[in-house]
Amino acid sequence: MDLNDEVFEQLKKDLSKAKSYKDLMGENGAIKKILKASLELMLETEMNEHLGYQKHDPSGNNSGNSRNGKTRKSVLTDQGEIQLDTPRDRKGDFEPMVVKKHERRLGELEDKIISMYAKGMTTRDIESHLEDIYGINTSASLISHITDQITIMAAEWQNRPLEPVYTVVYLDAIHFKVRDETTRRVTSKAAYTCLGIDLHGYKELLGLWIGEAEGASFWLTVLTELRNRGIKQILIACIDGLKGFPDAIQAVFPETEVQLCIIHQLRNSLKYVGNKDRRTVAGDLKHVYTAPTEEAALMALEQVEKTWLKKYALGLRSWRENWSNLSPFFKYPEELKRIIYTTNAVESLHRQFRKITKSKSVFPHNEALKKTLYLAYRDLGKKWTRPIPNWQLLLGHISIIFEKQLASFL
Repeated sequence: MDLNDEVFEQLKKDLSKAKSYKDLMGENGAIKKILKASLELMLETEMNEHLGYQKHDPSGNNSGNSRNGKTRKSVLTDQGEIQLDTPRDRKGDFEPMVVKKHERRLGELEDKIISMYAKGMTTRDIESHLEDIYGINTSASLISHITDQITIMAAEWQNRPLEPVYTVVYLDAIHFKVRDETTRRVTSKAAYTCLGIDLHGYKELLGLWIGEAEGASFWLTVLTELRNRGIKQILIACIDGLKGFPDAIQAVFPETEVQLCIIHQLRNSLKYVGNKDRRTVAGDLKHVYTAPTEEAALMALEQVEKTWLKKYALGLRSWRENWSNLSPFFKYPEELKRIIYTTNAVESLHRQFRKITKSKSVFPHNEALKKTLYLAYRDLGKKWTRPIPNWQLLLGHISIIFEKQLASFL
């Protein structure tokens, strides 16, 4: 079963028109419409399971029971009131579980099947939980059918149109164990995540991609997809020290300013410093990245080199080699420096992913991992209701610094 093209096209339009949190999550927001479509899709799936055949399937002829239209009901959800069209059968013995008969208020969706799956429970675990806690007798196959519909919604989310401009985008990867469906061997897969801040100061996860070990070539594919989905400008890209990463970014977004994560740079340097000197070297390097200007930072770096370069050349040479991508943040106001000098924003998201997936030591395949992370983000994204503090002030600075790039968008 699938959502029809008309519904999908309308969802695409709603998402593309969304300019603010209210447009996404408000009374008539795109997310609320997606939730309605998702619930109705699951109700149809339950009806298929109940009758034993798909809608319009000839095998249902003379089966003794059939569909009998729909009943409209209002239900209160965590996204507000939703008007649902609930399918009926002629015998009148269809008992939906996602939205029960006479149920007028739903708890948050994560309290039901979708959320249990999102939190790492298997279909068998969910089946047992529903029976033990709620007294609901169901089957693993029905639960699988219901959760499989989320793949459709995740694909729609992944392919949605994006804003033409993002002020800051954090690009990073987190690794999970996944079983290869062909060889059955367990391998490490990278979940590539792009966390953006739009022109209104709101955070948004732009997408999730599952690939092999993290590399610049895969990032090039990800960035190309972002451009194909509508992004025209990324003003600042915050990344770790992956080799070739800045070149991959500027191959797709040539006007983007790349900011290497200072914390990653510091950690990579200290790996080559002896334990007895590590704290002292870290303190000396702090004078570099906390300097008020780039000129002062270079003077501090020169002093570090005079003191330590001969002893720890392997750890310190990279500061000079990477300086063009380490130094951009010196020209920004302090409020913006705090946002871009580290990839903490996306790493915080990854920590939440880890909490939610900790019960899953190995994922059965890529889609299971992607679906779980998508559902986890849906829960986490509900908390992103406010823009970055002092955003209007920051946007004023950004609009001056990136006047050329923003000329067509402000």
